[in-house]
Amino acid sequence: MISVEEARDRILSLMVPVGRETVAITGAVGRVLAQDIIARHTQPPFNASAMDGYAVRGDAVQPGASFTVVGEAAAGHPFDGSVGPGETIRIFTGAPVPDGLDRIVIQEDAIRDGDRIVLNDTLDSAPYLRRAGLDFSEGDRLLRAGHRLSPENIALLAAAGHAFIAIHRKPRVALLATGDELAMPGDPVGEGGIVSSNNFGLAALIETLGGVADILPIALDEPEALRRLALEGAESDLFVTLGGASVGDHDLIRPALTGHGLDLDLYKVAMRPGKPLMAGRLNGTPMLGLPGNPVSAMVCGRIFLAPALMVLSGMAASAPEMRDAVLAVDLPKNGPREHYMRARCVAQGGTLAVTPFDSQDSSRLALLSQANALMMRPVDDPPRKAGERVAVILL
Repeated sequence: MISVEEARDRILSLMVPVGRETVAITGAVGRVLAQDIIARHTQPPFNASAMDGYAVRGDAVQPGASFTVVGEAAAGHPFDGSVGPGETIRIFTGAPVPDGLDRIVIQEDAIRDGDRIVLNDTLDSAPYLRRAGLDFSEGDRLLRAGHRLSPENIALLAAAGHAFIAIHRKPRVALLATGDELAMPGDPVGEGGIVSSNNFGLAALIETLGGVADILPIALDEPEALRRLALEGAESDLFVTLGGASVGDHDLIRPALTGHGLDLDLYKVAMRPGKPLMAGRLNGTPMLGLPGNPVSAMVCGRIFLAPALMVLSGMAASAPEMRDAVLAVDLPKNGPREHYMRARCVAQGGTLAVTPFDSQDSSRLALLSQANALMMRPVDDPPRKAGERVAVILL
């Protein structure tokens, strides 16, 4: 068995970013940039007023000073003229500030009488002037390739003059659940059978992370049927099998695909849940074999599939983020495998307090559904007391 870290590194080494496409920014939120974004113009393109008031020369501003109002400027309607000494213009937020003027006296600090204003005895000292290029300048690199776009990023793209952008297309992930005992949700379940669930949970995870999931028909425990569906799955960007990778008579995937394009890179990982995990390529397509137990499959999805999707999407790979938490209960010594325990985290006094569930059986999806964290225990971790710090992955 290899470590979780080594397994993740080897899985990620199999992944290559998918191709690119050009889309309108109206459909780009959540997508990953395939190129750097360079500002096409300066923002703001001129010195602009940040408040409603009067534009003046800053060195002439003092209590009691008076100015002649010679015009007006509003957003989209600049003042067309010159402003001399002792003169000012009425100006509104967002309007261009005429050359030579570098101070906005807010309207609350001036008394107007006809075409004259007199400044109050107390004045706000802020200039209320947004200099040209305050936000960004033409040629500035605003976002780097590999960045996933947020709604705020979309606003920035629009402001920078980009209506269409190059992004990585969404990775297509094929999911193949295997086993004679499986039935699809809503279908009759035979004697000794169960409903297939981990393919649907992982499909939801894939869609949440920006991929496109394709749930293939369930593969029966028959080599030819499994091989036919697997080769169909290999036409995607990532092929994921569920079940059929255990040790023994029901290790079906390796025998069925050996000699048919399978190049296996790793097999079995020192983790709990999720020991029967494999990875490699099938006809050149990255392949990930996850356990059949529903909880094991979902945990492995967080630990291995999610980072793999990041690489396929064009982002830099990273392990799931670990957060510090305070253990709320005593725990015995951990065994020889890294353990990802379903747990509940609550905010407590400025920190997180974590309580693992008493049962960690890898078939109990209800407990996983109630969990909001996975608490990670290293290999051979010693007994832990309540109050000690541990690492958690927030779900």
